[in-house]
Order: sequence, then structure tokens, then C-alpha cells
Amino acid sequence: MESRIEKQMDFLREIDKLKQIGRQSYLTDGGRKENDAEHSWHLAMCALVLREYMPEPVDVARTVEMVLAHDLVEIRAGDAYAYDAQAQAAQREKETKAAEELFGILPEDQKRYLKDLWEEFEACESREARFARVLDNCQPLLLDDASGGKSWREHGIRKEQVYERNGRVREWAPEIWDYMERLIQKHVELGNLL
Repeated sequence: MESRIEKQMDFLREIDKLKQIGRQSYLTDGGRKENDAEHSWHLAMCALVLREYMPEPVDVARTVEMVLAHDLVEIRAGDAYAYDAQAQAAQREKETKAAEELFGILPEDQKRYLKDLWEEFEACESREARFARVLDNCQPLLLDDASGGKSWREHGIRKEQVYERNGRVREWAPEIWDYMERLIQKHVELGNLL
């Protein structure tokens, strides 16, 4: 029988694999694509910096916990590109199974806590989950802008796809949406978004 600390250390070793999960967004210099661990760290920093733009107060610590935990399931489920509808449709089932397996490495109380955080993010009903989702939408757009729309061009992404993916940001964080919309329009004019 594994001790509590052995289970925790096993989990910490396992989640190091997040560094190996590639994403489609390029780093700001356009030199390579980011990985999930870099994405999660960047979202945590976004939460600290952008909280003032949420219309209602949010628990930033809980939001940070959520953004650090929400992509861990991709260690087992893989990352589904945001603009790949077919991959997105299959992702929920894979991630649900992955959450049970991955968080199941931990002692029961911590398993439940992290799984609850992940489910809260997925349900997107709390203020903190909505803030986390705003950040999860805004951050890749920032990278797409900084890299000159490189990922959008590679995948032939259309403006309508970006609007559809980010539509709730307008409702949940209007000032952040206004900024994002300016970036979208800029890349339409540059020909990076169709």
C-alpha cells in the first residue's frame, strides 16, 4: 500500500509530462509552438494581471488553481486544436476518462479537489470558471497576434471561427473582448485570418 506522500510524488512525476504536450499556438517569437505547461503558467499570470477586467469580483487564487489544473488531463487525452471541430467533439469523453485516471493517482481528498476544479472549469458556471475560460481564450489569441498570425495562417482559420470560439468573452469580460476584437480585425486586414 502506497503512503500518502508516495501517491503525491507519483502524481507530481506524472504531471511533468504536461511539458511534452504540444499546442498549436506559437511562442511570441514564432520560433516554436508552446506546450501545455507553458500555457498553464501563462494563464496563471494572466489571472493575476487581468482580474480587474472582470465585471464581478473573482477569487484569483481559485482561478489560478483552475488554470493550473484544467489541462492536466491532456497528458492522457492529448490536446485538441481549438478550431478542429471533429477533434473537439471527441475530446470531452477522452478528458473525462483521463481525469479519473490522472487524479486517481492522488490520495482521495486531493483527487476529489482537483477533479472538482477540472469539472468547475468545464461547466463554466462560477465566476472563477468564466474568468479562467476568458483567459484560456485570450491567451492563445495574444500569442497568435505576437507571432504574426502564424498558426492561423497554417490552419487557414477564418474570422468566423475565432468569433465563434471566443463569443462568450464579450459577455463575461467586455473590456478584454474589445481588445481581442481589435486584434482579430487587425489580422483580418493583414490577411492572417480569412
